[in-house]
Amino acid sequence: MNKGDYWDGIADSWTQGRDQLWRAHSDALNVALCRRWLSDRRSQRLLKTDLFDEAAGTGLWPHLVTVAEHVEAIDVSHAVTKRARAQHRLAAATADVRHLPFPDETFDTIVSNSTLDHFEDPAAIVDGLRELGRVLQRHGRLLLTLDNGANPAVAVRNALPQTWLSRIGLIPYHMGHTLRPQAATDLLTELGFTVMHRTAIMHSPRVVTVPFSRLWQRIAGSRDGKQRYLGAMARFEVAEQWPTRFFTGHFVAFLAQKP
Repeated sequence: MNKGDYWDGIADSWTQGRDQLWRAHSDALNVALCRRWLSDRRSQRLLKTDLFDEAAGTGLWPHLVTVAEHVEAIDVSHAVTKRARAQHRLAAATADVRHLPFPDETFDTIVSNSTLDHFEDPAAIVDGLRELGRVLQRHGRLLLTLDNGANPAVAVRNALPQTWLSRIGLIPYHMGHTLRPQAATDLLTELGFTVMHRTAIMHSPRVVTVPFSRLWQRIAGSRDGKQRYLGAMARFEVAEQWPTRFFTGHFVAFLAQKP
């Protein structure tokens, strides 16, 4: 089964509202990152490389269309792309991030959040970054997030059999290879990018807070309850300011520029 077929199946089984609170928290963190790193200038043409956020919930799209003149997106899954189109008025194509259907230097901004960390072959991360660099304009910016390989929970999860973890419900879908922060920095530099900013986000302990979000959604599903949950989760992000941030953050995040 190819990746598109796999994610088609995931999309078909993913019902609207599943882990809604947790996905709202994830969206809030990614939107906040975009505001911090991309708000200093308006993008003319922006690419988002994954539509799972938009298919499963609100996603980043409502924010991205306010900071760019034209926004396009791709996803490897036809079903995910179709579901995202149904929920948002967006321009999207079904495509593999390693083989993008765009000419060289098409975009001045690319947002690639947790896209390259779902491949079984670690070389695919290199291929994906090369392709993103190809379609990025000179002086264009890449906002990239990956599962943080330096986080002990991520490292242990990736070392265990995926089938077993999926069967007992610890992971909702396939988690691929990823990189530690320094290895990702070195790879971006090797591929010709200039790393402008680097940080780690999502510092809440997922093994506890994801199940808690499901419980909270059942017992306090009101708008006020949602805001209280998001406020509580946001407090964990103070850990981004600590020296230990690259051990507690679930995602490592980069803002890189193409010379």
